[in-house]
Amino acid sequence: MLLVTVIIIVLIIILFITLASFYFYHVAIARTDKSFLNGNPDLEVKVTAQKPFHSIEEWWRKQAYSEWSLVSNDGIKLHAYYLAADQPSNKTAILAHGYFGKSEQMRELAKMYRDSLGFNVLMPDARGHGRSEGNYIGFGWSERLDYVKWIDRIIEQTGSQAQIVLHGISMGAATVTMTSGEDLPPNVKVIVEDCGYTSVKDQLSYQLKRMYHLPSFPLIQSTSLLTKLRAGYFFGEASALEQVKKSKTPTLFIHGDTDLFVPTQMVYELYENSPTHKKLFIVPGAGHGMARQTNPEAYDQEVARFIGKYVK
Repeated sequence: MLLVTVIIIVLIIILFITLASFYFYHVAIARTDKSFLNGNPDLEVKVTAQKPFHSIEEWWRKQAYSEWSLVSNDGIKLHAYYLAADQPSNKTAILAHGYFGKSEQMRELAKMYRDSLGFNVLMPDARGHGRSEGNYIGFGWSERLDYVKWIDRIIEQTGSQAQIVLHGISMGAATVTMTSGEDLPPNVKVIVEDCGYTSVKDQLSYQLKRMYHLPSFPLIQSTSLLTKLRAGYFFGEASALEQVKKSKTPTLFIHGDTDLFVPTQMVYELYENSPTHKKLFIVPGAGHGMARQTNPEAYDQEVARFIGKYVK
C-alpha cells in the first residue's frame, strides 16, 4: 500500500512538472501574445526623458527605407528594414530589438546613427517577432546565427571595406553579445550591448522566482528539455557570458542601475569576462531599456565616443 501511494505521488509530481513545462514554454518561448508583461512593475517607465522622443513617427515616414529578407540556416524567412545614409558610406549599424518587440522600436537609435553619425542602418525583426517567420523565440541564441547572415548581407551591400556596429537592447543586447563569440569577419568593429542578460538560464530562473515565486529547479530544467525538443536549444547553452569570453570585438556595456527586469549585476559579470577592449557605462536612475531615455545626451556621447575609436 505504501509503495502504491509513493508511485501515485511520483506520477502526480511528474504530471505537474510536465504540464508546468508546457505552460512556461508557451508563455516564454513560443510565439504567443506577451501581454502578460504589460503590467510588470519591473518594466514601468519611472523617469522623464530629458528631450522629447515623440517626433520619430514623422521622421520615419520621411525616410526612403527598403525592405530586405533572407533565409536563416534552418529555413526561416527573416525580415529587416534598411536605411541608407544621406551620403554613400561603408559604415552600418545593425540594430537588435528586445523580447516581444519589433524592428520599428529601434527607430530612435536608427535616427541617431543615421542623422548624427552618418551610418547606414539595418533593423531586423528577430525570428518569431514582427514580420519575420518563426514559431519560437531564441532569446539571442538562435538569433546569433541570423545576425551572422545579416552581417554577410551588409558586406555584400556596402563592399569589402564595410565597417559594422552591432547595437542591441535587452534580448537584442544578448543577441549581439552571443553573436560576438562567433567567428566574425574583421568588418565588425564594435558591439554595443544595452541591458543584456548573462544567459537564458540565468534570466528565466530570475524571472521564475520574481514573477511566479517558484524555485528554478526542476522547472527550468524540464522546460529547457522541452525547448531543446521544440526549438533546438537548451537554456544552459544559450549563454552570452560564455560567448563574450570568446569575443575579439571591442564592446561597450550599458545598463541602468535601477534595472529590476535584467538585474544590473549581470552587466558586471559580462564586462569582467570580456577579454577585448571594453568600456562600462552605468546610467543612474535608469530602469530596464531606459538608459537612453533617462540621459540621452550622455548615452549618445558615450556611444559616439566609443565607436569613434574603432570606426573611421
